[in-house]
Amino acid sequence: MSGQVVDFLRSAKKNEADYNFESAKESYTEITSHFSDSKEAEVARKRLAVMDKLIKEKQIYQRIDENAKKVLTDIGVNIAENQRLMDILMEADAVDFESDTAVFLPLKRDYIEACLEKVERNMPADPGKNAFGTGATPPFLKRPGQDDLRSATGGEFQKIVNVVGENSDVIKIFSLPVATDKSITGFEVAKCMDEGFKGLKMTAAKSFADDEMVFLKGKDDWLDGTSLITSLAPMDTMVEPFIRSAEAGVNLLLLDLTIAGSAGPGSPEALLTQIHAQVMFMMILAQTINPGVPCIHGGIPGVDEAGGDLSYSSKTQPLINAAMARVNQWITKFPSAQSGGSTSITEVNDQAVLESAQSRDTLRKYGVHILRHSLGALGSLNYFSEEKFIKDCEMERKSLEVFANDPENQFIRPLYFPSDNAAMAGIREIAEKRNPKYADHTLKNVESFMLWEKAIQNADA
Repeated sequence: MSGQVVDFLRSAKKNEADYNFESAKESYTEITSHFSDSKEAEVARKRLAVMDKLIKEKQIYQRIDENAKKVLTDIGVNIAENQRLMDILMEADAVDFESDTAVFLPLKRDYIEACLEKVERNMPADPGKNAFGTGATPPFLKRPGQDDLRSATGGEFQKIVNVVGENSDVIKIFSLPVATDKSITGFEVAKCMDEGFKGLKMTAAKSFADDEMVFLKGKDDWLDGTSLITSLAPMDTMVEPFIRSAEAGVNLLLLDLTIAGSAGPGSPEALLTQIHAQVMFMMILAQTINPGVPCIHGGIPGVDEAGGDLSYSSKTQPLINAAMARVNQWITKFPSAQSGGSTSITEVNDQAVLESAQSRDTLRKYGVHILRHSLGALGSLNYFSEEKFIKDCEMERKSLEVFANDPENQFIRPLYFPSDNAAMAGIREIAEKRNPKYADHTLKNVESFMLWEKAIQNADA
């Protein structure tokens, strides 16, 4: 009997780890029904208390994935004025000219599915779950005791690379940590990073000359961070760089940094639905240009403050990024990159270091994949500080130890993600009005993130 209950618990834990919550619930129920006096039943009763919440949460993520595809088929993307993109998709017979519901140019559903099927779900150089690192390429280097706003020099960048290398036990992705001045080129920056760090790295190959692109080809440990779509429309300056990177066959980190309420919908579900649609559009285009090109889902939702600026001090910033990660971990299985662990504070002080640590701890608590922007950044990604980076790494070592020693972290916690039955209607309204700020859906959801945060606080109380 004791062996049987152990098998039931092992099966339940495996199903839960695989996000098969219905099957996990069945195994936990078997334990509480037939082995009620066992120590395993204590675990099972505790897990049964949250299984229905996790099942409901997964259903919302399934709806987000399905509705994101409907955004592409029923609303479309505004590429009609970009002949280059139009030619690529029309030649591939990807456009649905029979649609009578689309606001913009819609894609055929079977074409969407065929392209997404080509996206590889495994990364050869995958650093694993909760892999935290640098990123965002803040424009300014924060120098101790100085107030000047300048990018890093080549010498300063080399020093940063050396410091990152010294902390490679904590750093699992070395994404461009700060912008550099003209004393060093983007290609030279990448070579410097390559020599100083042996793990996963990310650059922006947009700055590379054509003959320099070969540097990234065939390298599993490099990602090319690129973007194309925002507000359901292409960024004209990114069209040719995007196409070049896709043609080169390098590993593409497809970035979407839409901010709730100012560049995208105001509710969490609608925001993730639009971001997911925009990243999938980039995946589809990349697969059309070069079938099989590696793609990483870089949907990185942002939360704004009262003035409309990005706020990395917001407690919902890590929550919405954890939810985006779950869409991919639980549903699509796409490799994904998220954002968090930074702060809106511009000075290196105890509060800035604490805010960053708390953000990272939240993301780790709910589980992400690759996390950029989490070490060394200040001022909502406007500054990089070597001093703060070192302090962040010190805090991260302590947090990792605490996390590893807490048995509760072997299980999945509900995120209490709020549903929005009007998400699709809101996205359509925003598309028609060409601006989320003027949409009724946005006005109705001005408190949605705050209410979500309170719901989690009440559940944890």
